[in-house]
Amino acid sequence: MTTAIAPGESEGGTIARLRDATQRPWVIRTAVSALGGVLMWAAFPPRDLWFLGILSLALLAAALRGVVRFREGFWYGFVFGLGFFLPLLPWIGVYVGPLPWVALAVVMSLYTGLFGVIACRTTTWPAAPLWFAIMWVTVEWARSSFPFGGFPWGRTAFGQVGGPMLSLASIGGAPLVSFSVALTGAALTAVIGAVIRRPVRWQTVVPALVLALITPIVAAALWPSVDGRNSSDDEITVAAIQGNVPRLGLDFNDQRRAVLDNHVRETFRLAAAVDAGDAARPDIVVWPENASDIDPTANEDAAEEITAASAAVGAPILVGTLVRNADGRPTNTVLVWDGRRDSGDQIRGRYDKQIIQPFGEYLPWRSFFTLFSSYAEQAGNFRAGTGPGVVAVETTGRQSVTVGVSTCWEIAFDRSARKAVQSGAQFLSVPTNNATFGRTQMTYQQLAMSQLRAVEHGRAVVVAATSGVSAIIAPDGHTSSRSGFFEPATLEGTIPLHTGETIATKIGPWPERLAVLLGVCAFLFLLAPGIRFRGWSKEEHGDGA
Repeated sequence: MTTAIAPGESEGGTIARLRDATQRPWVIRTAVSALGGVLMWAAFPPRDLWFLGILSLALLAAALRGVVRFREGFWYGFVFGLGFFLPLLPWIGVYVGPLPWVALAVVMSLYTGLFGVIACRTTTWPAAPLWFAIMWVTVEWARSSFPFGGFPWGRTAFGQVGGPMLSLASIGGAPLVSFSVALTGAALTAVIGAVIRRPVRWQTVVPALVLALITPIVAAALWPSVDGRNSSDDEITVAAIQGNVPRLGLDFNDQRRAVLDNHVRETFRLAAAVDAGDAARPDIVVWPENASDIDPTANEDAAEEITAASAAVGAPILVGTLVRNADGRPTNTVLVWDGRRDSGDQIRGRYDKQIIQPFGEYLPWRSFFTLFSSYAEQAGNFRAGTGPGVVAVETTGRQSVTVGVSTCWEIAFDRSARKAVQSGAQFLSVPTNNATFGRTQMTYQQLAMSQLRAVEHGRAVVVAATSGVSAIIAPDGHTSSRSGFFEPATLEGTIPLHTGETIATKIGPWPERLAVLLGVCAFLFLLAPGIRFRGWSKEEHGDGA
């Protein structure tokens, strides 16, 4: 291969030009950051390649290593975010077009850009991998909180449900799992960086290796206690009903009666199997979110159907429905419906969804966002519920069971399941409706959240979805049964009941708050004028601006 020399240019000038073209570290760093983002996406369900999450953050740490300019750090973090969120979130626009999907991915990538700004300056600090992990948890907390209540989707912990790090959720919840993945990845980068230097600096290798191994060792030690929660002296039989929906798309709710009929029909099938001796009689039946979008408290026909289904199966039903309140605003509600009781006394408990979804159940800044999409007008005007997050259910055997409820979107937020368990929940119920997202990976991403909550709080979790995927999850996070997409299904199983609390339940958000406090202090320290660290100089790194 030959290279032409431009007129008037010497051979030495050509060589210098080629050398400059091949010595642009920002190109390599950008490619490494993008690859890291894609690998993080690949770690998430349904692929469950959890180890790629560690490799992903190792690559991001490598891309940021030695970077001191804020704008460069932002760029590498932003590119990482695009590589992750663009393939993670296409379900956002499956029926409303690409603009909301791309816009959300860009906004989420701004947070990882912010992480790059902070983390790049800490690569020369003592225990740099530790600071990397602290900053990562801080930024995940920020995007899970702001704006409009935050968007926790895609937290690193949710990509670890198939891996050994999951056990750490039992002592520190999702934040500790995310922290551990970030720490391990950044520490591995530090180990490799120290080993390839000549001479090898063992005083750097050994501490970095310790940081890389500490959380996997702790995670391995925790698994016996996590697995031990799969059994209990107190057990019940539960059934999750997936009635399916008439058609795909945003307008499936137009056939509300058909959706209700589907769930009633599937419950009657279970009742027939029980009467024939082919299935155990459930103690509790769980219907999904929106199983009856006809308000049974106001519609006599709907009430009669649900009562008949409950009476036939001989068990109370947790019914996902919409209830219009006195102020005219609806609530996304779960009713404890017991058809074994006398007429007029079937409703034995109620839970109203407390963390309602922006752009779905309500539209913030309505006049502004309607400028970008006509679909924005379809957002509801729901009212958020209050209360302890549990319902008391009198089961078939007349045993009172306290059931925690986290409806759909709520399971992404740490505080929902924690509040329920701290209020006495013996198992968790997650009624959900994913029909508006078609056959996308969204439902598997959400299922992973329920699996993490099971380990975090040591509780069995019953996921009932209108169109899939429904699942019964053991306290160790594995699914004992699972349904498919867009098909009627009944899942039945025996689950343990627990009243004790894990360490994660007891200490709640305090470890995360401590990490955020440290992260914010470090950020403010970096912004202080005149700060310089050992190993930084204008000659080596530029002016650092």
